[in-house]
Amino acid sequence: MVDQLQQSSHRGPEGPVVLAIMDGVGIGRHAQGDAVQAAFTPHLDWLKAHALFCSLKAHGKAVGLPSDADMGNSEVGHNAIGCGRVYEQGARLVNEAIASGALFRGAVWKKLVGNCRAQERALHFIGLFSDGNVHSHLDHLKAMLSEAKKEGVRKARIHILLDGRDVGETSALDYVKAFEQFLAELNAGDYCIASGGGRMVITMDRYNANWDMVKRGWDTHVRGIGPQFRTAREAIEAHRQAKPGVIDQDLPPFVIVRNDKSVGPIMDGDSVIFFNFRGDRAIEISRAFTDDDFKEFDRAPRPRVEYAGMMQYDGDLKIPRQYLVDPPAIDRTMGELLSRAGVRQLAISETQKFGHVTYFFNGNRSGKFDAKLEEYIEISSDRVPFEERPWMKAAEITDQAVAAIRANKFPFIRLNYPNGDMVGHTGVYQATQIAVESVDLCIGRLMAAVKEVGGILLVSADHGNADDMFEHDEQTGELKINPTTGQPRAKTSHSLNPVPCFIYDPAGAAALKLSAAAVSKGLGVSSLAATCLVLLGFVPPEDYDKSIIEIGN
Repeated sequence: MVDQLQQSSHRGPEGPVVLAIMDGVGIGRHAQGDAVQAAFTPHLDWLKAHALFCSLKAHGKAVGLPSDADMGNSEVGHNAIGCGRVYEQGARLVNEAIASGALFRGAVWKKLVGNCRAQERALHFIGLFSDGNVHSHLDHLKAMLSEAKKEGVRKARIHILLDGRDVGETSALDYVKAFEQFLAELNAGDYCIASGGGRMVITMDRYNANWDMVKRGWDTHVRGIGPQFRTAREAIEAHRQAKPGVIDQDLPPFVIVRNDKSVGPIMDGDSVIFFNFRGDRAIEISRAFTDDDFKEFDRAPRPRVEYAGMMQYDGDLKIPRQYLVDPPAIDRTMGELLSRAGVRQLAISETQKFGHVTYFFNGNRSGKFDAKLEEYIEISSDRVPFEERPWMKAAEITDQAVAAIRANKFPFIRLNYPNGDMVGHTGVYQATQIAVESVDLCIGRLMAAVKEVGGILLVSADHGNADDMFEHDEQTGELKINPTTGQPRAKTSHSLNPVPCFIYDPAGAAALKLSAAAVSKGLGVSSLAATCLVLLGFVPPEDYDKSIIEIGN
């Protein structure tokens, strides 16, 4: 394979090539609930009318997921955008490892299960409790529990993180009831749910944004401290009654008790599996279990356990050191190839998506390829509910980007606006509309700056979300109504919709035109890498997915 980029006959623009990723902004199919279409977006409207425009696939097989029924997400989207190819991703890798039996033949599985048998200790599972297939899938948990019973594990405890984000916003009871039926049919003896809580309240923080979430999860799962209930059903129903209108992701923590004692605190000698396959919201809790020099909160005390992740969530930092399924081996990303070619690069976002525009964009690699050529700017995100400040840090991100464009020190600049995704996940329609409008305003500022210096602006997204804020019947497309409120039922998950791609070349020096593949709508977000390389004056590697554009004569 080509390890060095080759120059093309196109010299590239006078100014930088800027890639702006509007996280969670797709092209909707339903007028009702499409906060993107409802938003006032004069700059995006102008780009669609006057710049090059096409749609790109951002879900399912186009980003390495098992089927086209699987929603895209920011992790796989940025992997595809940054590496220019489609790799099999977490869900598909785990599916194959379970189907082939490779997961259960692996040394780590054998070690954790063997420890439970030899020491007569509990096997704990912690993870997102749904079949959303973005962070986890319940089928993976069920397969491991079935195998654990088969291999003689007598005691298993499941610590459930309620979703309501990648699945229906109040679907937790449906999952709990079905899972309890599964456990009854498994008839494994002492296997039960031990604790839980909403995914945005406990355990699943990311990017060091809110370690208090992780501490709450630690206290709940490990120490067995929290509101006590006899069953998970009772806990969910009680929390909903106490907080009318609360959705699953925001449910408070709970601990299951028998005879007034927690059924599943994690103790010395136990084995623990974090069964999420996606890494960003698994790293911090993994560190809490495995780091010897841990200062984020008092673990009081830390149990000595055999801990493993479903996958290794950070390959460079080796988090965690034990894992069940090997992650995809991604090499020759766009960032790596540009560094080898001596091209200076700048990456900008706020905390909520900083890891996506760096770590995931670089093929799940921490750090820089060349610190002399690369600069990363992280702007601290607000620590308030996103619907309360839907503009987030879009203006501050744009301030940094505009200054860099005008300075013209970085030929390639990439940035991520988290608004459409993070606010979209709240399910608050009006706030999401404002979020999209905030991003549009910033896109206008980027357009003006690029025009000043003779640069080129690409505007696209990693997946949809804000474009599909209400639930619709899959067969008829009919809007679903909440029978209690009479209002449309909010949808907080990503969409299966394509995403827009605008290419703005105000100087017109490249005489750009869409490629035939782009016109036929056959390309995915992985084609953005080759497109950026073409615009920068390089020939993309042969194994990169096709460019969206062609340089004119």
